[in-house]
Amino acid sequence: MASLITTKAMMSHHHVLSSTRITTLYSDNSIGDQQIKTKPQVPHRLFARRIFGVTRAVINSAAPSPLPEKEKVEGERRCHVAWTSVQQENWEGELTVQGKIPTWLNGTYLRNGPGLWNIGDHDFRHLFDGYSTLVKLQFDGGRIFAAHRLLESDAYKAAKKHNRLCYREFSETPKSVIINKNPFSGIGEIVRLFSGESLTDNANTGVIKLGDGRVMCLTETQKGSILVDHETLETIGKFEYDDVLSDHMIQSAHPIVTETEMWTLIPDLVKPGYRVVRMEAGSNKREVVGRVRCRSGSWGPGWVHSFAVTENYVVIPEMPLRYSVKNLLRAEPTPLYKFEWCPQDGAFIHVMSKLTGEVVASVEVPAYVTFHFINAYEEDKNGDGKATVIIADCCEHNADTRILDMLRLDTLRSSHGHDVLPDARIGRFRIPLDGSKYGKLETAVEAEKHGRAMDMCSINPLYLGQKYRYVYACGAQRPCNFPNALSKVTYIPQTIGFQYSIVLNEPFDNCMRQVDIVEKKVKNWHEHGMIPSEPFFVPRPGATHEDDGVVISIVSEENGGSFAILLDGSSFEEIARAKFPYGLPYGLHGCWIPKD
Repeated sequence: MASLITTKAMMSHHHVLSSTRITTLYSDNSIGDQQIKTKPQVPHRLFARRIFGVTRAVINSAAPSPLPEKEKVEGERRCHVAWTSVQQENWEGELTVQGKIPTWLNGTYLRNGPGLWNIGDHDFRHLFDGYSTLVKLQFDGGRIFAAHRLLESDAYKAAKKHNRLCYREFSETPKSVIINKNPFSGIGEIVRLFSGESLTDNANTGVIKLGDGRVMCLTETQKGSILVDHETLETIGKFEYDDVLSDHMIQSAHPIVTETEMWTLIPDLVKPGYRVVRMEAGSNKREVVGRVRCRSGSWGPGWVHSFAVTENYVVIPEMPLRYSVKNLLRAEPTPLYKFEWCPQDGAFIHVMSKLTGEVVASVEVPAYVTFHFINAYEEDKNGDGKATVIIADCCEHNADTRILDMLRLDTLRSSHGHDVLPDARIGRFRIPLDGSKYGKLETAVEAEKHGRAMDMCSINPLYLGQKYRYVYACGAQRPCNFPNALSKVTYIPQTIGFQYSIVLNEPFDNCMRQVDIVEKKVKNWHEHGMIPSEPFFVPRPGATHEDDGVVISIVSEENGGSFAILLDGSSFEEIARAKFPYGLPYGLHGCWIPKD
């Protein structure tokens, strides 16, 4: 057991910790189950080792190190806390709120993401390699109770036990695979890879609430589907699927979940294509609704991190960025990691009927690269109630694969403040349902207006698969090496384009903004040096307007701190914030669990 440190303390006027509980990152053998009481003035002692100017969490250590000084890097610039590992395995406490939380906001916001990027003396190389760290914001009667905890995946537990990497992560391969000189080891590794044995279950990408209330963390390996207790953040165990589909190893990291069902895609690496599957709420059994064959001549299906649905259809992307078995087997990664860029094979969008599993459209479109779809809906141009076109919006990186390699940790840590983030846009697909061979991909927002970047998107979940007007996302204020702003874009869904404007005399740093297409107004929230995570929209119960609710984000500060911020979903003005007593790294995706 990791050691527990329990204390009560009064911090500065910025925050109060009550009944604070911290678990530091010790090995099982370091100090056993001993309970240690600390002095009140040090309620959140961090144990760390400084290596190459970056504070690293210590999992195996004979004794705790003192609280580290603020680390310095070249040019007296500190590494941003967004890219540093959490320094304790878990923490919980109450945060002091500045401002006023709406009385209707009662429930729990969970955020998942990588939070520990080293094991033993080994530093991970990519943002997506880090071990899953859950963060909780529990809203109760105007108060916020916060916590974080590392997910107890098999990959993380094995790393703690052996003090080394034991499973394949996004860019990492265990040393035992790299140094094995046995000529037959390659065959064995192929078997372990295609059986899923060597793949990680490090569910560090998203967290969802199923229709029956169970909460699951996810990544792109099917074994990385792990149930957690949303109140304690403790790991319950693997989500055991009651079907025969797990032999396909991988899945979309972003299933689409409603109160009644879950939809997801399962790529097929052997017979390139995608299975579209559905699982009813309360069930563990996925049913195959239909299968899409890849249209390209490539050996692998396109990467499918996310997808979209409408009321009646599933939108399946087939990107030129394709899974590569050759690169999957590499001990050292290429700049494209597990993928290959195959624009010569074409780019496609497929549309499948939810009811019948029939592929009703399969169109070629311009090359594209996207992590995240925003939403999709059906248009009826003839007025007879039958869909004629599918509109699907996504955060599109201008068919530029460099974004993957720009997420290397050494790049993120060393290039803060430099204008090296590749361009991106809000892309809109128009997919005709009349048998046409080609679809369109349009730039929905003038890229210069939002800093030539847009990702980590959120909408009002009640408008899933329907015409919608508001998008909340992470934008970029140049110069930057990573999205450093939160933006609300307002648009009329019947029109092709978005409209976006800015106040030119405002500081062009870290700005949350609202844009209204009718009045052409801009409302900004901005603070220099911040890196916010996904803005998550929570609708007000009983609301009649799409943007009636709050936006929640957790922000990592340049000065080493972090805080949660709430913005009004309509005015996009700050409602409240609550500061953590330590710095949290950047996180990925979240979910909302309303109070019973």
